[in-house]
Amino acid sequence: MWLVPAQWLPPTAEKTADALAAGRITAEEADAMGYEQLPVSDGPSAPEMAVRAARRALARAGLPAEGIGALWHAWTYYQGHDFWSPAHYVAARTGALDAVPTGVQQMCNGAGAALRGALHQLTAQPGGGPVLITTADRFAPPGFDRWHGDYGVWYGDGATAAVAGTGAAPAGALTLCALVTRAAPELESAHRDTDAFHPAPHTRSAAVDVRRTKKAFLAAQGGRQAFLGRLRHETTAVLADALAEAGQGGAGRLSSVLLPRLGRATARDVYGPAVAEVTDAPVADLGERTGHLGAGDLLSNLAALADDSGPHRLPPGGCAAVLSAGAGFTWSAAVVRRT
Repeated sequence: MWLVPAQWLPPTAEKTADALAAGRITAEEADAMGYEQLPVSDGPSAPEMAVRAARRALARAGLPAEGIGALWHAWTYYQGHDFWSPAHYVAARTGALDAVPTGVQQMCNGAGAALRGALHQLTAQPGGGPVLITTADRFAPPGFDRWHGDYGVWYGDGATAAVAGTGAAPAGALTLCALVTRAAPELESAHRDTDAFHPAPHTRSAAVDVRRTKKAFLAAQGGRQAFLGRLRHETTAVLADALAEAGQGGAGRLSSVLLPRLGRATARDVYGPAVAEVTDAPVADLGERTGHLGAGDLLSNLAALADDSGPHRLPPGGCAAVLSAGAGFTWSAAVVRRT
């Protein structure tokens, strides 16, 4: 399966230095994250941004929206309406009127889940036409504090997309050599109030408070170090399986391993050691100017590999791995080669 990825980020941003000066974050948090800024949408909703990313991916693939057979749209947070299908909106506004839209709500592994669905669909129906994958999130107040709503994660607004297909690949496409996903459903309570279910959004608190649920979860699970150990174990396992599936065997032929955009401390404490168990390829966190893009980190990283003008461009014939993780918990690892 080939992929032509793209992204659309808002031109406006909030700077870390300004958030620090305003008291929204501490100096320790800024040092642990190591990010410069977060893109912030001052108007477009998440699905509207997804349409822009989708059009960009289609243009790069040189394909009309009318030929898309299916659309998979993934998200993490509110899409702008309470009772609605954003996937159908993205398909309609993109012009993919013959596509069958599907919404994917697998939290921050949403792109990995959508990519997995697209792969299964193209394998089962090889003549069904290309598939369009999109993600989009906007972490706007008052419902979400992008700087302080979670431990060790800063959230940026933006959208990503990829056109996926079989057969002859467009120029500059990436070839998906392997995609492996693992899950640990017993960890789902990290993002759930364990005392009660709620009748409506924001019943428990005016804004999403991931810190509250994570604090209770860590206390019940034996502390932060035990949880980090589990994260490292699962990351190592999913990457090892993906490299084996791709025929890499853990050798050092990878150009890089791109990480979820969760900051310097998480890369140091979780992903760096986990990757080192499998390969000596360099790791990179590309979130310095994007923050964590919700469901979009994986596709944004793929877009960086496919960008001929970017510093992380994958050379022809080169291979790279991209990691993804999301609440639940679910982990995905994709191995791609530049055609």
